[in-house]
Formats: sequence, C-alpha cells, structure tokens
Amino acid sequence: MKTNSAIERNYQFRQRLNQVHAPNRRNVHAAPTANEWIIENGGRIIISASASTLIVNTARDLQDYLFTSMQISTLLIKTGNLAKACKDQRPAIILGTRADLRALGGQVTRPGSYRLLCAPGRVIICGHNERGVSQGAFYLEDLMNLREAPILCDLDVVREPLFSPRMVHSGWGIDQFPDGHLNAMAHHGFDSILVFARGVDHTTQGYLDFNDLVARAAGFGLDVYLYSYLKSTRHPSDPDAASYYDSTYGALFKACPRAKGVVLVGESVEFPSHDQRTTGRPYDAPLADGLPPTKPSPGWWPCRDYPQWINLVKHAIRKYSPQADIVFWTYNWGWAPEKDRLALLRALPTDITLLVTFEMFEQMRRENVTHVCVDYTLSYAGPGHYFKSEAAVAKKRNLRLYTMSNTAGMTWDFGVIPYEPAPFQWARRHAALHAARRRWNLSGLMESHHYGWWPSFVSELAKWSFWTPSPPVEVLAKAIAQRDYGARAAPLVVKTWRDWSDAIRSDYIPTNEDQYGPFRVGPSYPLIFHPNLSKSFSTKDLKIPSAWNAWFGSGVVFSLYQPLDDPRQSPGPCRVAVEIRALRRMAVRWQAGLHSLEKAVTRMPNHKRSAGNHLLNLGRFMLNTITTVTHVKEWWLLNQRLLVTDQPRTMLTILDAMESLARREIENAHATIPLVEQDSRLGWEPSLGYMTDAAHLRWKIAQVQAMLRSDISQYRRAIRSGSH
Repeated sequence: MKTNSAIERNYQFRQRLNQVHAPNRRNVHAAPTANEWIIENGGRIIISASASTLIVNTARDLQDYLFTSMQISTLLIKTGNLAKACKDQRPAIILGTRADLRALGGQVTRPGSYRLLCAPGRVIICGHNERGVSQGAFYLEDLMNLREAPILCDLDVVREPLFSPRMVHSGWGIDQFPDGHLNAMAHHGFDSILVFARGVDHTTQGYLDFNDLVARAAGFGLDVYLYSYLKSTRHPSDPDAASYYDSTYGALFKACPRAKGVVLVGESVEFPSHDQRTTGRPYDAPLADGLPPTKPSPGWWPCRDYPQWINLVKHAIRKYSPQADIVFWTYNWGWAPEKDRLALLRALPTDITLLVTFEMFEQMRRENVTHVCVDYTLSYAGPGHYFKSEAAVAKKRNLRLYTMSNTAGMTWDFGVIPYEPAPFQWARRHAALHAARRRWNLSGLMESHHYGWWPSFVSELAKWSFWTPSPPVEVLAKAIAQRDYGARAAPLVVKTWRDWSDAIRSDYIPTNEDQYGPFRVGPSYPLIFHPNLSKSFSTKDLKIPSAWNAWFGSGVVFSLYQPLDDPRQSPGPCRVAVEIRALRRMAVRWQAGLHSLEKAVTRMPNHKRSAGNHLLNLGRFMLNTITTVTHVKEWWLLNQRLLVTDQPRTMLTILDAMESLARREIENAHATIPLVEQDSRLGWEPSLGYMTDAAHLRWKIAQVQAMLRSDISQYRRAIRSGSH
C-alpha cells in the first residue's frame, strides 16, 4: 500500500476544520457559456446601513469566499436604500431581507427562505429574515463551487428549508465551538447547536459562558439548545419541588434566557419516579439491599409521572424564557411495550416537542436470525416501528415532532471516523425523513450525538435534500465527485460510493456488543484469551488506555467481547456465525469500492489528489475495522470451542488457529498505523478522545503479543503436561 510521507500530529485535523472556504477552488480555464456570465474583480457587495450582525457577517463571509476560493476581490458597501441599489446597473451582489426589498419579497413567506435573482453583473438575495439572507449567500457559494468558477447563469428561484431546527453537536471537541466551526455549521445548513449543560455555564468540559456562545452562534444564524445533564432529585409531589426546579432549570434559563430550548432524555435527567414499575431511583444509585435491581430505573421506563415532571420543568423554564422549546426525547424506552409508551405520550402536555429516534429498535431478520437496530445505525434507512407508533400519536395530539436522524453523517456503526461515506444509503434516509414529514408532520432534526459533525459531501448532500427545490441525489453526487476529484475520476468515485452504500445497507448488522466494542474503536480493540480470565494480568479487567481529559474514554468500550443477550433478538451464539458471513460479504463490497477509488486517485489532477487520498485513507481504515470485527467474532468462537472440549489434540489445533488469527490481526493493526498518522481525525471521537491513534494501535499490538507469549503459551504447555 502506497502512503504519503507526511504525518499529522494529534488534533492537527482542527486546522482543516477551521478552514471554512477551501482555497483556490477556481478552475482558471472555465469560461462562461452562452447563457452564463462571470463575476469580475472590483464588484461590490451591498448591504443595508442598518444590517444586523448576521447580515454583516454574511457579507464579510461572501467577500472572503470570493477572495479565498475564487480569487476575486470585491468591495463591501453599506447603503441607506437597498431598493435603490437594485436599480443601479453597476455590478453588485445585494443582500437584504424582504423588509429591505419589499418589491422582491412577496414570494418569500417561510422563515429561513430566500429568493435568489441572478442576471448579468447583478445578484440579489432577498431573505424572509436575516437567516434567509445568510443561507441564500451560502447557496450562491454552493453554485460557484459546483461550477468551480465565479460563473453564474440567469436565475430567479425561491428556496425554502424543509426542516427546522437542524441540531448538531460540535465535531471540534465536546462543547467547544470556535467561530470557524460555527460558520462551517451554518454553511452546511444547520440552524442550531447542542451543548451539554450540567448547570449555569457548566458543561461536561467545565466552564463555558453560555451567553457568549448564544451571541456568537446567533452571529452565524444558529440557535443554542441546552442538552440537560441537570440533577433531578425531587419528585413533582415533593413540597419543595417547585422551588427546587426553579433553582436548577429555572436558574439555567434565568441566566441564559436567549437559549432556544432544552433537550430532556431519560438517562440524563432521571428523577425519583413513583411509578411502581421502576426502581424509583437513578440508575447509578447505590443498591439499598446489595441485590441487583429487577426493575428498570426511571430513566429507562415510560413512567406515569413523567407528565407531572415535564410540566414542572416547563413552568420553571418558561418563567424566564416564555418561548423556550421543551424537547422530550423517548430514546431510552423505545424497547418498552407499545401500550406503555403511547399511554405516556397521550398524557404529555401539548405545548412541548416530542423527539423520537428514527431507526432504533427495529427488528431485522437475516438467515432466520433476528437482530435489533441499536443506537445508532445507517444500515436501516427507517423509520422503525417505534418511531411510527409514536409519530402517529404526536400527529393526532398535534405535538410538534422531531427525530434523531444522524444526518450530519455519522452513527455508531463506526465509532472513530469523521463520517460514513455511503451517500446513496444516506439518500434513502433522507427520502424516509421526507415521507415522515408529509405523513406525520415531522418538522425538526437532531443530526448528531456527541460524535459531532465533520464537513463532508455527506452533510452537503443532506443540506441539498433538506431544501426545496433541489436536484436528485444522482445528479448531485456526480457533480460533487467531479468538483472534488476531477472529471476523469468522478465516475469511479461514484462507483465507490455506490459499493460502500450497498455494503452498509446489505451487510452491516448493528449489535450492542459491536458498537460498544470493536466497531467503536476499530483495529485498536484487544483480543482476550477467555480460559485464563481469572489468572492472567493481560486479560483481567483489561481497559484500553484513554486520555485524562476524555469525557468517556474507554469507559464506554467493552474490552471483553461477548454477544449480549436481548429478549428481542436471537441468542448471541446463534447470531455470531451469521454476522461473520455478513462481515465477509461487506469486506468484499468494501474492497471493490477501494479498488475503484485507487484507480480514481491516479486520474485525479494533482491539486485534487489530497482530497482523494483522505477519502482513500478513510475507506482503508473502515475496511481494517471490518477486518478487526470479523477477527474478534472468529476469536470468540475459537474461545468457546476451547472451553467445551477436553480432547488435547483438538485443543492444540484450536490454539494453533487462535495464534494464526492473532498474528493476522497484529498485521491488520500494523497496516492501520500509517492511515491514522496521515489523518489525525481517524481514531478520534469527541467524547472518547483518541482511541485508535498510532500509540493505541501499538498498545494493541503489544497486548496481543503479550497474550500470545503468556496466556496461550502457558495454556499450550498445560495441555501437553495434562494439567489444563
């Protein structure tokens, strides 16, 4: 495998994240056709003298885009009369709201929408509001990017967003939002960000000035939702409950009244429910009798008294922020009986928002084996039955409906990559979301969890899909591939994307043990020798090393692989063989995509080859992850065979197979090191920190080598001596 010599230090990927406008996008050989015209040097960008901070920022951004990406210099001008500026025949780009441009804004009726008019030398963007102006300017950039030149055609179009909010977590770092990242989010069509809140100005990472973040985000057209991690130690019936929640949720919105809303999810906001079907105490509370609980905790059950609790929190918040969006997410009990889930929804207040995960909990059959979609997966486009059942109640009760869609580009299918490069499967998710919008009035999206967001062609396709009008995905995929990788390489790149989309759709099986295990961290995942669990230093309580500042680190990675039991799916041992066969098929499809991409890279122009190599690196890392997961499952089967036989010859044969498998996995980890050295985003996830960088891969290699020298060698000697 050929690799580049450059090695990125950890976190160097942030330099790429901070770059909103790609430099020198312009194809200097591109020329206008008969119905096109070009933006020349010396033109003007004109805004109102009373323009808001957002419009000023938008104008400056457009000026920077033209200079950085298209090598065009423009003047930025304020005027007291935008309507008059529209009649001036000199070249200009004019940005204003329908209040500024009354003669042009009659068709712009939806919040966030805009009208774009292009004629030779003249561009006018008329937004319904300031955010519409901003998105219109970004659309103008999108058109020039696809054309790879400051060339436009005559145009008069009104475009409208189909979903709002579009919420996303930071991909720069947990609860970290530098201005460049906020700007990039706005460019990709998101209109809201999510921040984990433990209290006033208190996030998972410590202190953060919420009001400063709200103000900075607003300057890029973004709202701020506070994802609650606040403690809830009072039941609504407690005498001091009202004052208690005023001191927590009330205090949060009293201190930051411009926050858009709050997201409430069971596991993060557990309260002492009186529902007798639960333990009545938080999941992590000490056990009073020392015995394991036989009931779920309130965070994992649709408790009868959640409506009381929601009402209490709602009143505490709206005392200080009357328009706050109270978002109640049913993620944690989608597995519960439908009658209990829907009974809760029918009792909720109707002036809040219901958030339902789109694909989760769906039962899937493969080779007469049942699997369940766990959180979260692209393999099933959705919607699942859990979503459909709750969406129907939301529509009947006129509850505002959002969904967790992951359409920023990531799921837990692969834990430490920036995005899943499977655009045609994402397009199926988009189509399903549009169907849900039409059928159940789905209006808002949560598009990532704490794995954040990376700007990619996947999130770009989502942006196009979530606005109307827009071209079909096949047209856009071809255009984006040509823009990013060149005309000669584009057909092969699209073929790669199609192979990878088919692989995720047809062959990826989401399981908890994989998504909390080898699929979460990839080739740094250890191999543990089961028979020596109680004896060996190399296997007992083994945890992958994690950084001191990682929020979760290896705490959410199960190092000892074993299939988890779930009454909704077939027993683990029945599933593993089916999963191995699916993974082998997936590897074949993935390799076919890589083969096309390797040929495509040789056809890319030199200045586009870096982007091609980044995609190639990502694809190779994902294939190596598929290999690791396959090896881990095969390793588990060999361990099980070893544990149930007492025939020395058979045991030695199994040990030979295990040693051979371990050495192949060592080679796989070695092959991954140059991939992560060339792209520092690979192997990292915001809440985990680095789990699969070169250091962790070398740790894994050392762990497997130690296990071979110690555990397996000792076991082999014991078999031969008859003392096993």
